[in-house]
Amino acid sequence: MNKQPKLPIQEFFESESASGILLMIAAIIALIIANSPLSQYYFSFLNAHISVGLPFVKIDKPLLLWINDGLMAIFFLLVGMEIKRELFYGELSSFKSAVLPFVAAFGGAVMPAFIYLYFNAGTPYERGWGIPMATDIAFAVGVLTILGSRIPLWAKIFLTALAVVDDLLAVIVIAVFYTAEINSTALLIAALSIALLSLLNWRNVFSLVPYLLVGIVLWAAVLKSGVHATIAGVILGFMIPVKRSENGNEIISFAEKSVLMLKEYFGSTSKEKKELKETALNYLSDVVTNSESPLHRLEHKLHSWVAFAIMPIFAFANAGLVLNLDVLSSAFSSTITWGIILGLFFGKQIGIFVPTALLIKFGLTDLKFEKKTLLTLYGLSVVAGIGFTMSLFIASLSFADASFLENAKIGIIVISLVSGILGFIVLRFFLRSK
Repeated sequence: MNKQPKLPIQEFFESESASGILLMIAAIIALIIANSPLSQYYFSFLNAHISVGLPFVKIDKPLLLWINDGLMAIFFLLVGMEIKRELFYGELSSFKSAVLPFVAAFGGAVMPAFIYLYFNAGTPYERGWGIPMATDIAFAVGVLTILGSRIPLWAKIFLTALAVVDDLLAVIVIAVFYTAEINSTALLIAALSIALLSLLNWRNVFSLVPYLLVGIVLWAAVLKSGVHATIAGVILGFMIPVKRSENGNEIISFAEKSVLMLKEYFGSTSKEKKELKETALNYLSDVVTNSESPLHRLEHKLHSWVAFAIMPIFAFANAGLVLNLDVLSSAFSSTITWGIILGLFFGKQIGIFVPTALLIKFGLTDLKFEKKTLLTLYGLSVVAGIGFTMSLFIASLSFADASFLENAKIGIIVISLVSGILGFIVLRFFLRSK
């Protein structure tokens, strides 16, 4: 029986759901260690300083910030490429397909921030308004995956596109509102790096090596400039070429040669059989290299590393909290915690469900205004209240005070768990009632 190739959306959901499970395991392990006799080693390890020095620049940071500023820059590189791909070829490439996730993501970002500010405006906690804006795609996809193929394909595509736009909004918020004091010299070097990347793109340079080398310089310059270093990853992602200059006749010729050689390889008993196979595979490699865009090639290589290494490491480094009655009592007495909980819970539901339901009602999308669609949308808006990874990241940018950050983390973890369970129940109830 021939094995059918998987659609890109199917591969995406498989990897993201597995990543969500791994994220959960990493967070649980961090919580266990932080509340065990090993806690002092855990926090000492994360606070250990690592220094990287060059003749003209030196970077000295604790391990936690190397993870949050360094490894997360790679995550944001992937985010930048995913946004660019969706804008060129995906669900955001046309107005009709993009309007629903754009409106949903915008509403799902503004309403949580408004609710947070309602509780915290004018207080020392005000800076955390960006925390409840985010949706964690890995955890959200994990919930849908547990429900299986009974979730309609449009719902999975909608959630994916919403998360991409949500990431774009988060990037803008980080760049504009979570920037420290500007270093003009470093910013100039960053600007020159961006200009060089633009030139490489304009000159149709398809090798990834020069982009990555300039990208390292860009990251170091942005880090020193005062703008958050992860923005460098997004900029680099947007500069990677999404198109490939193809010579159709050459590609067809290589493909035909490789097929003929493989046929001869499988039908031959000579000693030269192995050489035929290697030559055929070389031709096939040329076909892929000449057909695949640099963006798609790098995105494909990075995705597994980000999903199964970088994100779990981030979760392990940032989810470790010392939990006791005093800490929990302090957290649930704080408007930081309640601003995040209510923002992610009610803000996401109101901000996503209401405007998308209105768009469907007035016929501005291809979806039908019926109970089945509305219940699915509501379930998705509840699941979108899982803000784990990006919310933790923005929390680390928002608060230097350890107690503020602790309260924020507790709010994020609690409401992400509640949103995931409730979203599952809502969608499961709908599925059972159809």
